[in-house]
Amino acid sequence: MPDASIPNAVEIRGLSKTYAGVAGQPPKVALKDVNLDIPAGSFFGLLGPNGAGKSTLINTLAGLVIKTSGSAKICGYDIEKEMRQARTSIGVVPQELSIDPFFTPRELLDLQAGLYGVPKKDRQTDDILRAVGLEDKGDAYPRTLSGGMRRRLLVAKAMVHRPRVLVLDEPSAGVDIDLRRQLWTHVKELNAQGTTVLLTTHYLEEAEALCDEIAIINNGELIACEATDKLLQRLDAK
Repeated sequence: MPDASIPNAVEIRGLSKTYAGVAGQPPKVALKDVNLDIPAGSFFGLLGPNGAGKSTLINTLAGLVIKTSGSAKICGYDIEKEMRQARTSIGVVPQELSIDPFFTPRELLDLQAGLYGVPKKDRQTDDILRAVGLEDKGDAYPRTLSGGMRRRLLVAKAMVHRPRVLVLDEPSAGVDIDLRRQLWTHVKELNAQGTTVLLTTHYLEEAEALCDEIAIINNGELIACEATDKLLQRLDAK
């Protein structure tokens, strides 16, 4: 069993992903020999333009995309050899506001906890709803929730199994400034409590304000990875 004090929450070595070509098109290289360490407890930014490979990298870690080659570990667990442990160590907040309209937030979180095998006595549904500011909406139906509330519900859904790594994939897309601030307040509190946060975005100013360290990916290749202040100094110099 991996040591709880491991220095890196995510370790990626030589990770590559190539999609087969369709209708006579050549294969598409989505990730090319990516090497990356994300320190435990950090607020880490992954930047890059649309189509750079950010979502492919995230979905590979989450087990939604099968890698072509290389390896990756989450909290010391190999994503293939120790798939169950790796997947319970990560929670992903997707870009899309995909929420089942037939379940209330409380029902949705209980269902998600059940899917992860969290016993009823260990579920913290009300605590999680309170943490994301939805305690008064636990029995409301999703169609009555605003876009910002739905975004926070997705964060809550990703946290039901208490993962040590929380991934936010372009979370502020389509969210207004006030709701964005609310979201970041909640996420920074989670990070202060020890959760490693991985944020993917194409907004440099957002990463600058939140992240300790930033990696930049373009055309499937990692082209930079440095502490935020050092990277910004280099960008200013150039």
